[in-house]
Amino acid sequence: MTSEHSGRELGPCLEAHRLDERALTQYLGALIPGFEPDCNIRQFLGGQSNPTFLIESASGSYVLRKKPPGRLLPSAHAVDREFRVITALSATGVPVPRTLVLCEDENVLGQVFYVMEYVPGRVIEDGRLPNCTAAQRTAMYHSMAEVFGCLHSVDYRQLGLDDFGRPHEYVARQVARWSKQYQASKIEDFALMDRLIEWLPGHDPQQDQSSIVHGDFRPGNMIFHEREPRVSAVLDWELSTIGHPLADLGYFLMPFRLDTGTSVNGLRGLDLKALGIPTEQELLEKYARSAGFDQITGIDYYIVFAMFRLAAILAGVLKRGVEGNAADPRAIERGRVYRQITEAAWDIAGSL
Repeated sequence: MTSEHSGRELGPCLEAHRLDERALTQYLGALIPGFEPDCNIRQFLGGQSNPTFLIESASGSYVLRKKPPGRLLPSAHAVDREFRVITALSATGVPVPRTLVLCEDENVLGQVFYVMEYVPGRVIEDGRLPNCTAAQRTAMYHSMAEVFGCLHSVDYRQLGLDDFGRPHEYVARQVARWSKQYQASKIEDFALMDRLIEWLPGHDPQQDQSSIVHGDFRPGNMIFHEREPRVSAVLDWELSTIGHPLADLGYFLMPFRLDTGTSVNGLRGLDLKALGIPTEQELLEKYARSAGFDQITGIDYYIVFAMFRLAAILAGVLKRGVEGNAADPRAIERGRVYRQITEAAWDIAGSL
């Protein structure tokens, strides 16, 4: 039996992710003032690569995120990096949960984990924001754009995040990385993807800016206020680093260039005005004002880049599905969308 927590599906802890509750509550009791050890622990279900749990006790509600069990790549599932960036951002205007504890002692639960405050509100995966009014959708999208601009305007050096990533040539490195990933995971020849891989390096605008980038900024990674149409907290910082802000922005705007029915909640073809969803240009202007940019050029290239990266990821999902190694039974169906996204990317690239 599962239950809903404002759009966040909860259930009993999965067997593979079961926690040593006695060790955990003893540890938290020593570090969180007033923590009550008599608590209820459930797991957030869904696609988190880092298992995530809700801890409810008389002293309050908390969220725990940890590395998954088993052998992991050295840089994968770096919850300590999540903790670091969220903690740093708490001193800025970017809404994030308040962090409480980072445990790097694997003897406690078997993996590194951290605990943060639980932020009440709504999590809405669908970019169409169902069950909201047109006016609410407008305000919620405007809030996302303003929060995103605020994130990219933060001086990461002042936050002590100089070493959080490599600030230069982010896009070039990402193109090279995902090109290799695609070549290693493809199960079929697809000439259009090969052409895109050749096209991207030669058309990079070479605007070498740097900021904190989220890496997966979309409605499903927001907590919206329970009653007001605004972002209360930004979640899931697993992919965050120092990178190019417009590459991050291209990912956020990508759904406006994708047809409905894609795995990324494409918005193209919908009556955005009737739904109250602002246009891509309106969001771009709202973002630019918040980020402090006089103008934004080359955004089409960064949207193509975002589509390419997503296509490469989905090609890997398809390979795992075909080989029977995917956790999601819909992996083959989801993965095949990479062709559709590549075609959309090339439609844009061909006009640049």
